Amino acid sequence: MRYVKPHYYDEFKCIADKCPDTCCAGWQIVIDEETLEKYGASRDGFSTRLKNSIDWEEGCFLQHGGRCAMLNENNLCDLVTEKGEEWLCITCDRYPRHIEEFDGVREMSLSLSCPVVAKMLLESEESVRFLAEEDEEPDPLEDEFEDFDFMLFTQLEDARNVLFQIVQNRDLPMEKRMAMIMEMAKEMQFCLDEERLFDMEEVIQKYADKSPVPVMLSGEERYQKIKNGFQVFHKLERLREEWTEVVAKAQETLYSKGYGNYAVIHKAFGKEFIAVQGEEKWDIFLEQILMFFLYTYFCGAVYDECIYSKVALSAFSVCYIQEFIMCRWFLEGKQIDRQRCISLAYRYAREVEHSDVNLNLMEEWLMSVFDGENKLEE
Repeated sequence: MRYVKPHYYDEFKCIADKCPDTCCAGWQIVIDEETLEKYGASRDGFSTRLKNSIDWEEGCFLQHGGRCAMLNENNLCDLVTEKGEEWLCITCDRYPRHIEEFDGVREMSLSLSCPVVAKMLLESEESVRFLAEEDEEPDPLEDEFEDFDFMLFTQLEDARNVLFQIVQNRDLPMEKRMAMIMEMAKEMQFCLDEERLFDMEEVIQKYADKSPVPVMLSGEERYQKIKNGFQVFHKLERLREEWTEVVAKAQETLYSKGYGNYAVIHKAFGKEFIAVQGEEKWDIFLEQILMFFLYTYFCGAVYDECIYSKVALSAFSVCYIQEFIMCRWFLEGKQIDRQRCISLAYRYAREVEHSDVNLNLMEEWLMSVFDGENKLEE
């Protein structure tokens, strides 16, 4: 088995009730079957409280006011307090750790949706590196990968390394880096759709040697594309009601009064916020977000063959996290610090990452945009 993880992976430590938010509210906490049986067999003094806190039909913890029934007023888990961490279900024990399984490869990451992870990653200016270890142990899931396309996976790994190379090229502005990786993803998707798998190697090598400079959109073209793309947020399910206000405020502030209004806000944000932060430092902030999404999701294209949507989701997330930050900056009297920016990043990730419905809807929409644009070009 080969194990891969970002260089900061082992630095994570949960800060429990000191966290500015809680991971025990706002989404359904599913209990794995083995732990569910363990809970059902419990016979101590806490067992009645525990069993009454579970939706046995759905196999998840009940919620009260959007909070897990085990979460007390001090934002501590009563299950851990009463019985210890070994009684946590897999979901709770693992979060914010995330694992992607491939044939003979296990990729580990930390979810951006966790405030501690977001702070650790987005306050760092160090380029993300990935550490790999191998052992002689057989893959315990080997039988589940009988139809695994190892050739495609190898090409995806090679492509992702080139994507990382482009994204971490700090000599280029972030907008140009994102345009480059989108063009590369588009070319790779063409190869896959047309069953020209071997041509992918040429695409990967072309971008590895010297990434072609894409045609950049004008200010108004960019605005129209961002405005159109924003509509997908109105279709997503809400994990936390507070996010409804964030989306509504962005719609009203940035996109409801036309390009002229948007251009004024965007220009001021660049001059009065990004320039003060330092353009290079701000690009690093966005770079870390982009690296997170690419690492976590890109190679998953081996299962659904949607290369373009994986890269588009990554670029889309960076674009709109910045849009939400720009909106809050404007609404809060042009006073917003880095911690507020980090907060908006992890809140965005919570709404997108932790809903299969939302992830699937966004990827389907992004692939439909890809198909639609290609039909227009034809």
